[in-house]
Amino acid sequence: MAETRRLFFALELPAEVQKQIIQWRATQFPEDAGRPVAAANLHLTLAFLGDISAEKQKALSQLAGRIRQRGFTLTIDDAGQWLRSNVVWIGPRHAPLGLIQLANMLRSQAARSGCYQSPQPFHPHITIYRNTSRAVSIPPPNFRWQYPVEEFVLYESVFKQGRTRYLELQRWTLSNKEE
Repeated sequence: MAETRRLFFALELPAEVQKQIIQWRATQFPEDAGRPVAAANLHLTLAFLGDISAEKQKALSQLAGRIRQRGFTLTIDDAGQWLRSNVVWIGPRHAPLGLIQLANMLRSQAARSGCYQSPQPFHPHITIYRNTSRAVSIPPPNFRWQYPVEEFVLYESVFKQGRTRYLELQRWTLSNKEE
């Protein structure tokens, strides 16, 4: 059987935004809220690909490289919890059109390549806690982090020595002008 890797396309968060999220999370939630996601693992998933072969990875990377889209500004100003998946998240209250378009392109390319895509609508979010065993009181979103998105990344999820790490495999730049 061919070796596979667990991959996903995502937006990287600037280090300063990661730091602010971690500081906000530390002051807003009790210690037993769930398993906090490490700062280095904070990201916004655009398309989850699952366990895929090197051949399929190459094909999806080529398709991703053909995407021509302008960059956009992302504002993180909302928070919530999904009890079914046991996560607490933050994200945009109103997703920019560029974000939705980019995710839809990547998700449709992945689906056409045989990668299962959830039938649920895309809900852009950054998971800040996993394994929440109960409802967590979500503080009012008294934050507003904003930054320009100029690229997207293909990551590999690697579980090693009891920890999950996301390793960058490839990066693509979004256009700064109409093409």
